[in-house]
Amino acid sequence: MKPGAFMKIRIDRIISIATLTASLAALVLVLKRPAPVAEPQPAPAIAANAQSFQNKIEHLEQARAQGQSGAEVRLNAQEIAAAIAQASGDLPASATSSAPAGAGATPLSGDLGAGEATVKDYQVNFEGDLAKGQFLTRIAGKDVWVTMEGHLGSKDGYATFEPTKIKIGDLEVPVSLVNDQLQKRLSEQRDRLKLPDNVGGMKVENSEVVLTNK
Repeated sequence: MKPGAFMKIRIDRIISIATLTASLAALVLVLKRPAPVAEPQPAPAIAANAQSFQNKIEHLEQARAQGQSGAEVRLNAQEIAAAIAQASGDLPASATSSAPAGAGATPLSGDLGAGEATVKDYQVNFEGDLAKGQFLTRIAGKDVWVTMEGHLGSKDGYATFEPTKIKIGDLEVPVSLVNDQLQKRLSEQRDRLKLPDNVGGMKVENSEVVLTNK
């Protein structure tokens, strides 16, 4: 065998091994559970935060009824997480008994429709002007965690989300590769993004969601 041919075989084998190693490493990262974006809340805290969320929304409506345009309320991550748990029917049994009347009456299913992935174990948090979300879904028959960071806002009465970071498992994915598909999916789920009639604007500021009335 000529030296050049032998060297080519060695290089090809090294490339094959390197490719296999990289693929295995990527698979491990995809299936690995990332650090949670928020700490779980005990049942009494969930009930209290769900009630606090409801009280603030009612305050916004009262301000509107009194003609106070531009009034605002601030919601922290714990209140938002509790509201999501309440809307999705995921309140723990001990919290359900003390939650506001009607809690869980309209479950927020994670199933996005026929043939779509089911998402569960929602987590939310806010840092500065960024919103962070994390959920568990199934991809190719495997449970995989998806983490997103980005800017939450509103336009024409609907919530908007512009991602700045996306991770599948512990593997970061370039936003440019998935943003078009994400925005398409959000537009298909537009009805779920509609803000309450009394909310005129929404943004994240100082690690809180700021809602203003119309």
